[in-house]
Amino acid sequence: WPIQTFVIPHSHMDVGWVYTVQESLHAYAANVYSSVTEELSKAKDRRFIAVEQEFFRLWWDTVSTDSHKRQVRELVKEGRLEFILGGQVMHDEAVTDLEDEILQMTEGHGFLYETFGVRPQFSWHVDPFGASATTPVLFALAGFNAHLVSRVDYDLKDTMQKKKKLQFVWRGSPSLKGKQEIFTHIMDQFSYCTPSHLPFSNSSGFYWNGVALFPDPPKDGVYPNMSLPVTKKTLRAYAQTMVDNIKQRAAWFRTNHVLWPWGCDKQFYNSSVQFSNMDPLMKYINQNSKELGVTVQYASLSEYFQAIHHSNLVWELRGSEDFLPYSTEPYQAWTGFYASRNVLKGVARQASSQLHAAETLFTRYRISFPDGPVAKDWALDKLRALRWAVSEVQHHDGITGTESPKVADMYLRHLTQATMKVEELLAALILLPHNLDITSVLNNRYHRRGGHQHVIVYNPLAWNVTTVINVTVSFLNAAVFDEDGQTVPAQIQRSAQSNVTYDLFVVVELGGLQHRKYLIKFPDKPCTGRSKCGRTYGAEGVSFERRRVRDWTRTGRRLLPVLSECYKLMFDQDTNLLHSITYLEEKSRVRVTQDFWEYHANGDVKAGPISDNYMFSTNGSAARAYQAVEMEIVPGKIVSEVRQYFFRDESDKDYAYSITTRVPECFGTGARCRRLEQTYSLGPLHLNTEVVLRTATALKNNRTLYTDDNGYQMMKRPYRKFTNNTVARNYFPMVRTAYIEDEHSRLVLVSDRAHGASSQASGQLEVMLHRRLWNNLPWNRGYNLTLNDTSVVRPTLWMMEAVELQHRPVIMPWQEKEPRGSSPVRPVVLPPNLHLLSLSIPGWNYSSDHDVHLAHPDYDRVLLRIMHLFEEGEDPELSKPVTINLKEVLRGIGEVKVLQERSLTGTWDVASLQRWKWKTADKTENKGRGRCGDEAFTVTISPKEIRTFFVHFASKDF
Repeated sequence: WPIQTFVIPHSHMDVGWVYTVQESLHAYAANVYSSVTEELSKAKDRRFIAVEQEFFRLWWDTVSTDSHKRQVRELVKEGRLEFILGGQVMHDEAVTDLEDEILQMTEGHGFLYETFGVRPQFSWHVDPFGASATTPVLFALAGFNAHLVSRVDYDLKDTMQKKKKLQFVWRGSPSLKGKQEIFTHIMDQFSYCTPSHLPFSNSSGFYWNGVALFPDPPKDGVYPNMSLPVTKKTLRAYAQTMVDNIKQRAAWFRTNHVLWPWGCDKQFYNSSVQFSNMDPLMKYINQNSKELGVTVQYASLSEYFQAIHHSNLVWELRGSEDFLPYSTEPYQAWTGFYASRNVLKGVARQASSQLHAAETLFTRYRISFPDGPVAKDWALDKLRALRWAVSEVQHHDGITGTESPKVADMYLRHLTQATMKVEELLAALILLPHNLDITSVLNNRYHRRGGHQHVIVYNPLAWNVTTVINVTVSFLNAAVFDEDGQTVPAQIQRSAQSNVTYDLFVVVELGGLQHRKYLIKFPDKPCTGRSKCGRTYGAEGVSFERRRVRDWTRTGRRLLPVLSECYKLMFDQDTNLLHSITYLEEKSRVRVTQDFWEYHANGDVKAGPISDNYMFSTNGSAARAYQAVEMEIVPGKIVSEVRQYFFRDESDKDYAYSITTRVPECFGTGARCRRLEQTYSLGPLHLNTEVVLRTATALKNNRTLYTDDNGYQMMKRPYRKFTNNTVARNYFPMVRTAYIEDEHSRLVLVSDRAHGASSQASGQLEVMLHRRLWNNLPWNRGYNLTLNDTSVVRPTLWMMEAVELQHRPVIMPWQEKEPRGSSPVRPVVLPPNLHLLSLSIPGWNYSSDHDVHLAHPDYDRVLLRIMHLFEEGEDPELSKPVTINLKEVLRGIGEVKVLQERSLTGTWDVASLQRWKWKTADKTENKGRGRCGDEAFTVTISPKEIRTFFVHFASKDF
């Protein structure tokens, strides 16, 4: 039988990398969709797959003509233009959070379903740097039938190729097992491009349209590097090259089908020249298929996967192991990007958190005040802009920090502009429950009247929380009052970051999805007695003299305790470093020190392997990054703060790094007390240094580390020895959590943004917080992809719970004459093992089953997602399935009338979703998800399930 070849035309279009989105749209991306649409319409057998939706949507909304739109609808209906993946971007898999991955997929899928009535069913993750085990789970939940990846470790891919193991059924979650398994295809060593450097063809591959030109497309259509056209003279050579490559690839797969991706980065902007050369080449091969042993056809990805599915083979199973980290050569470990552009990673996560808060608040507002003064179209526009910006930065050259400086600036600009608009929306939603004039409220927002200031605090979690918020104020004296005029416990002290401001810590208690208003009064005179400053404690710091590292001969003799109801922290006055932590409840004491170390990177390619935006490479272990330490302790009644300052040189006036540790007291519930919060300051760094926070303990963890995959599940990371580059290849992405443990203790770190993490010695957990690099690799220089990042970064780590750090209370400053009493809304509270992942109003223009297209966004359809936080067997109680009645749970918002379970991105009714079944050696039956119970609103959620619903509430008539 001849080998059946599926030629899949595609263009890999980075949503920001070297060039901004607008530069790319102008130079080539718009031309891809215009010319592909025109060329597909000319011949029935031509195909094209469209992947990232951001470029397609920009083209559709701002460039395409009515004629293009008609042609696209026809091509989509006939399956000749196929939407694959369908998210806004091709998201990174290492440093993204699952909430944002789901968001960007939902954004793209909603647009496609609304516009064309189609739902992508295959992935095309050809470029993310390593593959996470969370991705196949999310794609299965979204209704995909197959998953495709490419970048996995070079040595592993080599082995899998030889053994024909590049295709398998992946069960990404150990708890969900077969319920959410997915057939997975790893691309062979040629990846998603066609072979290039053909000796007879300008040393270019099957790219007759050449290489895209920036900033403007050439007027004459002549691009650099255009391959020689297919003529009588070149036809045989092209055919032979293509056939040889097909046969080479066929040897690595079990079936007689070859996926032959035709395209690469920035291709098909002149589809006419592409197809007019490929058409005769394919015709020639098919006419000579007996002799050549190969047939070729243009195909969509679904046609390829259908052929594989029909082969009816039994496939190997893969468990929940992932493909991280990723290396391309012995000295090229792509583990640097876990920490590149720390500021961008932080801003992206903050924006996501702000979006989550605004979505939940707008949903409550719409149900409570359907005709309230906050115009729904105005609100949805604000939310859509932030959804777009947060989706965009999830691109695999976005949040990864692997873009050029101007593109990083583009992401930051889009995120900050959209966040500011959403802050306006948040303020309006809270302050306009009745018919007030919105403009006066917004204009009033930032005027600071003397003597007092109002603060609104909103809890975006569906749990009751007692926590401490920090409000920056300009006066040393302050009293805090709640809405009933009662004083609230508070503490004020000089700010750790500034000499002109003060930190005011306030204890707040908030129900799930509740907000509260507080009034802060600033008396003119210093506080005397209880009356003036209510229950505000003025905390003052005690400074300890600078200690030089070279004097650390005898240490551990003069220990100083900092106590809370949960912890006793001991600091060593001989070093000014942390010495030990005692967890008082279990009376367990662990030796712990924390300080900063740096890896020195090589920037000269002639001298050896380099570190850059992507890669981390070091020729030795880390060196101590400081020579002296100062310490200040601020004992308090709400939090005690320990400030440690690290100096590069003994005599430096300014510190290079700092750690601010906050030890909270207990209030109400004990959970908050079990958390220590640390904020760090690093930078500007010296050039070609990569700085880590090293936490060294007495734990016997044998260098085994645990880090999370996308905030969804924890992965065990045993230390592995390699011939080369062992340090860098033992770095792993930490999106939310990393921990080390032995049989007695566990040290958990939880982060407010992604970092790289490693355990390079027993008992050590190091987190790479910041990098500043420059090198002379011509490729990096040409694209301005060096990482000369001179910023000061201020990341936060907690030793404790993960979800609460993602969604801290939102604090909004406010000015008004009198705080208006407003009836408190009822809390929305889920059990502790269930997390409210989403509560939003998507605002799509179609009915659930796409049988009716609506003229206006549907403001009554609420998208609800709930996730079980625990794995099977992780906890004797919390790992059990949970049964809840959603009518009861959501009563605080309104009366639930209709509940319909949907696929992850909302486009399928799960009752009608039939995913392909693949034969595996494991005979266990794939049972479906826990169903809704007998009563229409009762749902049982099993460990690690993410359940998605459309909810309609009864309308409120006022």
